[in-house]
Amino acid sequence: MRTTTVAEPGWQVGLVWAGFPIVGAGLLWGVRAAAGWLLSLPWIPFRGPLTLIDSIPEPWGTLVALAVGAAVGLFIAAWAAHERLTVELSDEAVTLTSRGKSHTFDRTEVSAAFLDHKKLVVLGRSSEELARESHDLPADAVADAFQRHGYPWLDADPHRDDFRRWVEDMPGLPPAANALLKARAKALKKRDDEDVRELRTELARLGVVVRDDRKRQFWRLTGQSGD
Repeated sequence: MRTTTVAEPGWQVGLVWAGFPIVGAGLLWGVRAAAGWLLSLPWIPFRGPLTLIDSIPEPWGTLVALAVGAAVGLFIAAWAAHERLTVELSDEAVTLTSRGKSHTFDRTEVSAAFLDHKKLVVLGRSSEELARESHDLPADAVADAFQRHGYPWLDADPHRDDFRRWVEDMPGLPPAANALLKARAKALKKRDDEDVRELRTELARLGVVVRDDRKRQFWRLTGQSGD
């Protein structure tokens, strides 16, 4: 079976793994070097941690700052690797892998795909969104891969004009959808990405598609247009 895999370029992945530890080490070294001066400013916050950093004698202070900064950078790089999206396509199915999980959609389930800024969206047969995943993939490579395997590729969301901004207790939504959107609004404010995704899935079961714009939620019902 002929397959195509779209992933972030190797140089980009390598830059993240090497760059974040270097940047982290450099930043914390800079804080260590400037700690005494920062503590002289009466309005500076985080005085407790700065006092602790400034109290460590040399050369241990610099070594600890570099080690901790590099460790924080590695943690961020590992988190980025966990979130990284990989797309595998064949003539029979689409598989999206991110956050340690893979989701496969049969060719018969997929009606189209497109990029919505930094989101890859896969539409189902009833205009529902099978997937809306963040990515840092080369846009041209994603479009070419879908088209190469015969999947309809769109330049924009064909249902974008159907979305309405959500406000609490607004009419037109299925029963329970308002409660889910209210809970999701709180999750967005808390930056609870896992809860945000789970609530999107619950809304999809009710026939509600939701997208976000600067923590504002916009919704539409499946099958409203284009079907």
